[in-house]
Amino acid sequence: MTSAARVGCLGDLAPGVAQEFLAKQGLALTLLADNEDIPASYWGAPEAGIIGNTIYARPDTPIHSILHTACHWLCMDEARRASLHTSAGGDDAEEVAVCYLQCLLAEDVPGYSRERMFCDMDLWEYQFRFGCARRWFEEDAEDAREWLLNRHLIVAFDNGCKLSPIDERGRVTGALRC
Repeated sequence: MTSAARVGCLGDLAPGVAQEFLAKQGLALTLLADNEDIPASYWGAPEAGIIGNTIYARPDTPIHSILHTACHWLCMDEARRASLHTSAGGDDAEEVAVCYLQCLLAEDVPGYSRERMFCDMDLWEYQFRFGCARRWFEEDAEDAREWLLNRHLIVAFDNGCKLSPIDERGRVTGALRC
C-alpha cells in the first residue's frame, strides 16, 4: 500500500450498514459525532468501545476495530457479556480466534470485504508470525479455526468456514450448512 493508504472507517460505509450488520449479531451501535469521546474504548479513540451489547463508534472509527470488538462479544459466554465494559478480557487463544472471525465476517458487511480487512489489519500493524494478515489467515490460523469450531461459532464446509447462526440474544442457533 502507498503511504497515502488509510484504513476503512465507519464513515466510509453507507448509512445504516453497520447498525444493520451488528443488529443481526445481537449487538447495537451507538454512532457518536466527530471528535466526541468514545465510551469504553480500550485503546482510546478512534477505536471502538463496548459496554454490554452496545458498541460505540464515530465516523473515523476503523471498521476492523468495530468488527474486532463485535467478535470478542460473539466469542464470550453470557456471564462475561453481562459484565462487559471496555476490556473484553479473554486469553491469547481467544484473541487469535477473534482476529480470524473478524476476517470471516468482513465478507458480510456491505461495502467492505475480507481483502480490505487484510489490508486494514496490515496498515494498523496487527502482528502475525508470518507477517501479513492474509498469509496468517490462509497458512497459520489452524488454532484460531479450531477454537471457533470447538465452540460451535463456525462450521466447516468444503471450501472454508462460515459463521454459525446467532439469535437476537447472541446464542448459536444451529450449524449453518453451505
